[in-house]
Amino acid sequence: MITISERRKIMFDAHFHIIDPRFPLQLNQGYLPPAFTAAAYQQKASRLGITGGVCVSGSFQGTDTSYLVEALKTLGPAYCGVAELPENYTAEEILKLHENGVRGHRINLHRGGKKDLQTIKRTAEFVYDVCGWHTEFYISSASLPPLFDFLRDLPAVTIDHLGLTQEGFCSLLSLAETGVRVKASGFGRLNMNPAAAMRDIYERHPDVLMFGTDLPSTRAPRPFHKDDVRLIETSFSPEASKKILKKNAEMWYGMKRGVL
Repeated sequence: MITISERRKIMFDAHFHIIDPRFPLQLNQGYLPPAFTAAAYQQKASRLGITGGVCVSGSFQGTDTSYLVEALKTLGPAYCGVAELPENYTAEEILKLHENGVRGHRINLHRGGKKDLQTIKRTAEFVYDVCGWHTEFYISSASLPPLFDFLRDLPAVTIDHLGLTQEGFCSLLSLAETGVRVKASGFGRLNMNPAAAMRDIYERHPDVLMFGTDLPSTRAPRPFHKDDVRLIETSFSPEASKKILKKNAEMWYGMKRGVL
């Protein structure tokens, strides 16, 4: 098992949220989250040995990016962001976000309602062409089978929280085999065994799994716990654990080359 001192050198948090009440928040299905500022995250990350990561926009933040830009300024150059964008965002606005550390565009199909596939395709191709951004999907694996070809053909795709469900998981495995990235996060949200799910994905493609705390675990039945990290350490070899806990995400987000 990787020791705590070793872990401090390998932790990269590929999925967490910042909730700053100084910036616009909106009810989502009647839910408004409590505050979880960049400073609060830094305290938790320091105790866990996390030295970099990815701040992801939540459904309760809509398409506001002002909070994200401010959070990334506080968190520093070891961190980047994933934003949800309005349909009419321009190349100039995307480039400006890129300069401020944003590296992806998020689509919420789990709590965000129905969205037009052609619009998603157009936006995914646009942000990829402008800045090389990926498109991140918050989606249940149960919804993947009819979307398999659509997602496979997008230029760069990430799927949150191991796909959430056992139903449709075979489609997630097939997407992972093609190189679609999968966040090993939100274990307290799943209706399946996360260790078994991660092992199946890793066997299909060892470069796609990326650990994330999902802090502050808004609406999760069971919030993130440090035992989630131990689960990865005890389920994989030391080398595989390093890939999942740091290396894979560093490469995907350009951090390995020091690019922001």
